[in-house]
Amino acid sequence: MKMGATAGSALALMFSTSAFAQSGVTLYGIIDEGINYTNNVGGHSLTEVASGFAQGSRWGLKGTEDLGAGLKALFQLENGFNASNGKAAQGGLLFGRQAYVGLSDNQYGSVTLGRQYDSVIDYLAPTSVAGNWGGTMFGHPYDNDNFIYSFRVNNTVKYTSPSFGGFQFGGTYSFSNDTHSANNRQFGGGMQYASGGLLLAAAYLQADNPSATSGGAINNGGDQNFLAKRLRIFGAGVNYTFGAATAGFAYSNSNLTEPLSTSYISGSILPATGTLNSLRFQNLEVNFKYQFTPAFYAGGAYTVTLENFNASTGDAKPKVHSFGLMADYSFSKRTDVYIQGAYQRVAGGKTGTALDMADLPGAANASSTSSQFQVRAAIRHKF
Repeated sequence: MKMGATAGSALALMFSTSAFAQSGVTLYGIIDEGINYTNNVGGHSLTEVASGFAQGSRWGLKGTEDLGAGLKALFQLENGFNASNGKAAQGGLLFGRQAYVGLSDNQYGSVTLGRQYDSVIDYLAPTSVAGNWGGTMFGHPYDNDNFIYSFRVNNTVKYTSPSFGGFQFGGTYSFSNDTHSANNRQFGGGMQYASGGLLLAAAYLQADNPSATSGGAINNGGDQNFLAKRLRIFGAGVNYTFGAATAGFAYSNSNLTEPLSTSYISGSILPATGTLNSLRFQNLEVNFKYQFTPAFYAGGAYTVTLENFNASTGDAKPKVHSFGLMADYSFSKRTDVYIQGAYQRVAGGKTGTALDMADLPGAANASSTSSQFQVRAAIRHKF
């Protein structure tokens, strides 16, 4: 009897300890699946089932452990996937969206290590529609500023400050893991100030020789939009909420020094002959959202992108005009349906490259002309 009671007590203790250990761990996810129509994909219209537009489809684990005196251990593992076919996203990585561990202190902030988002995504992107409520279809041309997460940064140490009266700042440094420390490294920083309905933000990112090595900060396996000797992104934005309405403006400036011939995912952006010395994108976005009821909102955005194409064969300065609209209805806190549409038109100076063709973010391929239209109807479920 005594042995049985002892064994039973040990078994109960084992299960209670396990339950306590798991109490700080959360399983979560999003499935975003819908039907897209694109009027011009290489000269042909396309209707397709597509995953992860308003938000990328994902599942993940995150948790914390209280270490006492305001100190916590924290971690997050997040997998991205394509709900249309079940394949892993982010080049097939198991935890391609995020994978990090670190410490957080109520007074001093947090330090995390692993695969993470950069400061442009953390601080600046939320002032845009793409980085807030609209997702992929509202991204800027070629996602030149990474607002829709064309890449994450590996080998990253990130610091995030506590909030000081609505002001918060932070930064990242991503190691090259190479004997030449500047060969595929990344660093940057950003800040936000939130008070009442006002949100102000600014951020900076620099990547040296991105994707030059397979083990560095940024890799090209479906995990980078442009390759260049150096990539710099900076900008600022503001949102203001008044009543049921939110208006915003976001500016980003992306500079590429000596872009490579395989820079853009959909194909070469180099001229047929000569050298592309530099490429710059300036994105100026105005956006608006109105919450008609707690369950229904609608909004839109207009962006003009000023391109500066500097090549040995000549310079060009095209302009890309992008328009987007979205309406969303929630059946519950976890399930909603939405419809969104986008139109893009390239105007101005011709480069003689793929940049002259419209190419909406998320479209299966570039247009055969200077314009492209896309519409999507989808359902999203969160758990």
